[in-house]
Amino acid sequence: MAIRLLLVDDHSLFRLGIHTLLSEQPDMEVVAEADNGRAAVRLARELNPDVVVMDISMPSLNGIEATSAILAECPAIKVVALSMHNENQYVLGMLKAGARAYLLKDSPLSDVVEAIRTVSNGGTFLSPAVSSVVLEGIRQPGRASQSLTPREREVLQLIAEARTSEEIAELLSLSVKTVYTHRRNIMEKLQARNVADLTKIAIQEGLTSVRRS
Repeated sequence: MAIRLLLVDDHSLFRLGIHTLLSEQPDMEVVAEADNGRAAVRLARELNPDVVVMDISMPSLNGIEATSAILAECPAIKVVALSMHNENQYVLGMLKAGARAYLLKDSPLSDVVEAIRTVSNGGTFLSPAVSSVVLEGIRQPGRASQSLTPREREVLQLIAEARTSEEIAELLSLSVKTVYTHRRNIMEKLQARNVADLTKIAIQEGLTSVRRS
């Protein structure tokens, strides 16, 4: 039986390329694509793919939070992170969220295929380029945003992407008052003075690349 794949990346040309290459594998089938984390969570819930190939830097909901949300609902799904980032906060963020593999986008196709097959069989896979990052990260202190709840991290990303409180409320199906409460709690927990401080923290910790959808 073919490994059923969900591809998640906000760059359409990259999705097209990886879709084409993976579809050529005799034991793989791409069942859906998503261009953001929220769509990925919804499609994972609806389609229950075997493996999600997940980008990290996406607007609205990043790959780290999307991975955490998907695995909270569907723990049997395996996530392969495929990203341009090799920095500590991205690699460790994805692994702590539950990703079973992490590769860079310039990895050879053979590595991507091997990673998908490996995690599908219950294993793990790291690009050689990020192995040292993982070892170094073990010796580093935790991220500041770990003090936030998952909902607060969502709100932080959207604040950093210059969304208004009204836009955040609509996107997350919350009241504006609740968004204001989250904003206040986030600033207190992170000891941030203003939105610029929040944006800096969000970028440093890989929660956003500050791109609007």
